[in-house]
This record gives sequence, C-alpha cells and structure tokens, in this order.
Amino acid sequence: MNRKILLVEDDMLMREFIIDYFKKEQWDVYEAENGKIGMEIFARTPVDLVVLDIMMPEMDGWSVCRRIREKSAVPIIIITARAEDDDQVMGFELGADEYVTKPLSPRVLVARATALMKRTEGTIGRDSDLLSFGDITINRMAHSVAIAGELINLSPKEYDLLLFLAKHYGKVLSREYMLDAVWGYEYLGDLRTVDTHIKKLRAKLGDEGRHICTVIRSGYKFEVQP
Repeated sequence: MNRKILLVEDDMLMREFIIDYFKKEQWDVYEAENGKIGMEIFARTPVDLVVLDIMMPEMDGWSVCRRIREKSAVPIIIITARAEDDDQVMGFELGADEYVTKPLSPRVLVARATALMKRTEGTIGRDSDLLSFGDITINRMAHSVAIAGELINLSPKEYDLLLFLAKHYGKVLSREYMLDAVWGYEYLGDLRTVDTHIKKLRAKLGDEGRHICTVIRSGYKFEVQP
C-alpha cells in the first residue's frame, strides 16, 4: 500500500514540482493551495505525512500545524523561505518533526520524508515484513501477530488497530483519528468503538497489552513498557 501525503503549498509551480517527485516514489499525493483547504482535506482523508508551507493565504502554516497537533500525531515537515532560528524553534514547539528551508530540492525532501516515515513506523526498511516490540511480533505479510513466538488470534480490526498503533510508535493518537484511520470516515459508530477494541486487544495481548498506554483526555499511545 502506498504512503499518503498531504502537501499544503500555495506556489503552484513548486507544488507540482514536489508532487512529481513524490509520485515517482509511489506516494499518493493530496494537494492544497492554502491552509484552509489543507485542513478540510486533512479532516476527511487519513494521511501518513503532512508537508506544510508556512507563508500561505487563508490560514498560515503555523495555524495549520497547531490545529493538526490538537487532534493527530501524524508526522509534519515544515517548508519555508525563512531560515531564522526562531522560526525553526517555533515549528518544533508546535510539534513539527522536520524543518526544510527554501530553495529546496524535491529529491532531498522525498528522501527526508522517507527517512521520517521509517522512524515513525518503527522499522528499518520499507520492505520489512516484521515489526517487533517487546515480545510482540507483527508479521505484515501474513497479517499475523505472535507473543514470544506463539500466534494469537486477532480479528481483522484488532490486527489493523494494533498495526496502526505500532506504525505510530511513541505518538499520542486521538480516538477521532484512530476511528477515521482504522474504520474509515464513513463509519457510523462512535468513539466508544475504539475503547472497546482497545480493551479486547489488550486482553488478547496479555501482559504485552501494557504497551498500549492510555493518555488521559487525549487518546492512546503505543510504547514499550518495562
């Protein structure tokens, strides 16, 4: 499955230039010409990465970054023509993961995006079929999960939920974001669906269920616990 990127950039030529490079690397690209449209796309489309310009009409990149971080831990790369240290500090304080200054090389941007996704997904390579956390091993090719080498029986949604948590290792995920990403935007259930599946998933994982941490008033985070 291709990774999905939301590119929010008001310069049409720059946007098209960047899109071409990402598509060559098999990314699915959603594009927005300003922050307002970007937020509308983000609200209805689960993406793996946001690449975000700062100086834009309608809604600037700082505001978009802040609003995304209020509801999601999706990786964010900020691109800007301003190279001042204060701007970089501002970006990181708002929750950005990377900061790239213009003029930029789309080829380098794609490489940095790929490296960021590898770190976020908790795996060394894009083609790696196995993810291991504590005694949990997720086999993406077989769609199976083992605890200390022993297979456990998960429903398709429980597997999808665990894989989604693992791919976003160390990130706090809101219930809204998890519901949209795992069940889809057309799903008519409520947020309790997430809590119910988390409870069942923890029970099936046994002691390893402790790695799915509840973050009060925020959601859940997957992180290896002692």
